[in-house]
Amino acid sequence: MKENRIFAAALIALGLVCLGWFIKAGIDDFASKDRKVNVKGLAEQEVEADKVTWPIVSKEVGNDLPGLYDRIGATQQKIKAFLLRSGIKQEELTENAPQVVDLQAREYGDNKPYRYIVTSVITVTSSQVKQVRQIIAKQGDLLKEGVAIVDGGYDNPVKYEYVSFKEMKPKMMQEAIENAEKTAQQFAENSHSKLDKIVSADQGQFSIENRDENTPYIKKVRVVTTVTYSLKD
Repeated sequence: MKENRIFAAALIALGLVCLGWFIKAGIDDFASKDRKVNVKGLAEQEVEADKVTWPIVSKEVGNDLPGLYDRIGATQQKIKAFLLRSGIKQEELTENAPQVVDLQAREYGDNKPYRYIVTSVITVTSSQVKQVRQIIAKQGDLLKEGVAIVDGGYDNPVKYEYVSFKEMKPKMMQEAIENAEKTAQQFAENSHSKLDKIVSADQGQFSIENRDENTPYIKKVRVVTTVTYSLKD
């Protein structure tokens, strides 16, 4: 009878020990789950634009609409001839239909010595960015032929793009994650911990911007990714 009591007491003691161990393990596990570090990784690279869109705007003003159409047509032919002999390919040109503004048709009216404004836009779209930039620099040669190119303004700006972005995206993501890991590793060392596994990570936020206002043909590609790591002792 006494031996049975001793055996039962031993089982109870063993059960309490095991219960305490499981409780401690659970608390440690719960505590470790809350030990995380959230860091951001950055990767940047400067690249040259690989696509340019150049709208070439010309205008004619007057009162004789048929005569204006003839003049704008002659202007378009001179512009196209200039572009083709400068190395632009025919398939890189897009010619829009002339747009006509009748000043007398406006409600508020315009006290101008002419009635009509005819605007023509020929657009160059090319991957030969350097070549097009050289042509833009010498477009003043058209003045010798009596062709005045007007500023495209906000409606028709010269636009530079970097369309090969998808090819560099995986490498930049890898670089951003590696930089995030370096930051997390430093945090772990400062907190006397060790870096564990990645808990979560986003796909990164990519942006492509002009390097500055004076060189819109040079782009700054940037990716920022957020990575969460768990920490352990």
